[in-house]
Amino acid sequence: MNPFLLFVDTLSASVGKAFGWCIMVLTFATCYEVFVRYVLNSPTPWAFDMSVQMYGALFMMAGAYTLSRNGHVRGDVLHRLLPPRGQAGIDLALYILFLLPGVFALIWYGYDFAADSWRYKEVSWSSPARVQIYFFKTLIPVAGFLVLLQGIAEAVRCVMCLRSGEWPARLHDVEETETMALHQHEDEERLRREEEEKIKMHEELKKLHQSDENDRGEDK
Repeated sequence: MNPFLLFVDTLSASVGKAFGWCIMVLTFATCYEVFVRYVLNSPTPWAFDMSVQMYGALFMMAGAYTLSRNGHVRGDVLHRLLPPRGQAGIDLALYILFLLPGVFALIWYGYDFAADSWRYKEVSWSSPARVQIYFFKTLIPVAGFLVLLQGIAEAVRCVMCLRSGEWPARLHDVEETETMALHQHEDEERLRREEEEKIKMHEELKKLHQSDENDRGEDK
């Protein structure tokens, strides 16, 4: 695997899986809030903000990981039917025209957004607990940078595919059932083609062997 692609994919996967634990915090906070609100009749002032911040952190920081797994939603009804070079050409154009400019804008404006928030130590306007949110807003430009890095890696993948006709390998990871079924179908097709090539090669060798025997018989 290409060292640059391996580094970027590993970084995206590590960050995404680390922030995946936000789901556990979010689940615990929600369950706790439900219990104290409806059983003890003593709701917390911070549960809503905790839920928003945990979900926001997960959503932002898992973006690069999702992109590395080719997991973002796309209209691939026709895309999946194209040969690899056709897929790579479309993806490369979309990365250059839409993804990279959008991510640059996210980093640029997200940095100003986070800097302003740190400057006046912003707190949640909807929270009676006055929960601080300026450090969470720092994740906006950080997430943008990670998506930018992964987007460059995906563009490199497209260029490599355009040259070789095959998609470069990705890190092995968990996959959705639909993706697993698609890969299984691709593997079955590949094995079928390899088996047909073996049979064809065997028949050609058999014909060549028979031809040699006929030539020897004629010489005698």
